Amino acid sequence: MDMKNLKTFHLIVKYGSFIRAAEEMNYAQSTVTMQMQRLESELGVELLERGKTIVLTEAGRLFYEQSLQIKNRLEQLQSNLADIQSGEAGHVRLGVTEPTASYRLPRLLGRFQAMYPKIKLSVDIGSSLNMSEQIRKGELEFALCSAPDLTTGLYFEPLFHEKFVVLLPENHVLTNRSTLAPADFQGHRLLITSATCPYRRKLEMVLKEAGATPLDTMEIGGMTALQHYVEAGLGIALVPEIGLNPIPAGTVTRPLNVPIDMSLGLLSRGPEAPLTLAVAKVYSFLQQELGRSGHR
Repeated sequence: MDMKNLKTFHLIVKYGSFIRAAEEMNYAQSTVTMQMQRLESELGVELLERGKTIVLTEAGRLFYEQSLQIKNRLEQLQSNLADIQSGEAGHVRLGVTEPTASYRLPRLLGRFQAMYPKIKLSVDIGSSLNMSEQIRKGELEFALCSAPDLTTGLYFEPLFHEKFVVLLPENHVLTNRSTLAPADFQGHRLLITSATCPYRRKLEMVLKEAGATPLDTMEIGGMTALQHYVEAGLGIALVPEIGLNPIPAGTVTRPLNVPIDMSLGLLSRGPEAPLTLAVAKVYSFLQQELGRSGHR
């Protein structure tokens, strides 16, 4: 069924006039007449009784009532497709690691959604390793994470650095020092994340270079959980500074004399897999906002 013919029919019913319907559609009256003839021929019934006034036949009333919802849905579909074509709508699936997922992204996505309310966002929180695989499989459009292994073949655009500090219970013996060195961790339990976590690999590299291994460690599966374990007195930990606002009760922070920071940015399949307009809008927004934010 031709959508134009259906729309013309509804306008004729609305105005009770072929002439008014033609004016609304910017058609010649003969075009409107021909459209109605085609529609009635296609349906095999007479919809309108022509005369001084336009009257719906019994079949016409039934068709009008039951086609009204179809017309509205088709118009909405056309509008939605136009929004997708222009990048004003679409479904964007992005991945993000902690602590960015909890401390940076909510505010930014709130501002983005205010500008583009028709773009649906899905946020998957996980590890850089898992998200690299999801991007390769097409399950995520892109991710906000640390740099992947070189073997992934993915494109990484660094945007900012995550700064780390040492978090300690306020009654810990090391709090009497204004700055800590990796060697100071000897003899104290260090809380660390899982072996696949890029932050842990970075920490292990720094500690190894400083000759501060082996250490008494306790593995905690999630980065954001570390501060709560320090608060409970289970050890000390290197944690992202951004997640300590406010600092948990009963804890204090100290800088490390060998700065530990992680480069974070946007991970995607790169130029060989062009982004849709909606995805490109999200990517560009985060690129600008996080690139501008620097170390904040």
